[in-house]
Amino acid sequence: MISPTTYQNNSKTKRSLDMILIDRSNEFHEIADAIGYSTTHSNWEEFVLRFCLEFDNCFTMWSEKDDLGDHSNIHKCMTIMRQIGQRSSNIVHVTKLQNMAYRIAKDFKVMYDRL
Repeated sequence: MISPTTYQNNSKTKRSLDMILIDRSNEFHEIADAIGYSTTHSNWEEFVLRFCLEFDNCFTMWSEKDDLGDHSNIHKCMTIMRQIGQRSSNIVHVTKLQNMAYRIAKDFKVMYDRL
């Protein structure tokens, strides 16, 4: 499992993020709004990307059959789920946000690996 800290602030990370923002800017805004993070902060896109990478790590932990994960990772994942669900009105919206976060993380990783 790759942690978000693996993608340090370097030019490759910045270029990958910039390329993803071309197509997924609206989704970044929607996730930021859903988790209550203001888009007026500097580097808010990086914050949302880190959130998406954390969500992807949670999904990986949830879907592994053999590894139950340690308590701190389980707690972090539940916190992420609470952030996603707190401002959502129904499960369909929560699922939509989860899918967005998952796809952003996967697309970023593919873009990062290609550069």
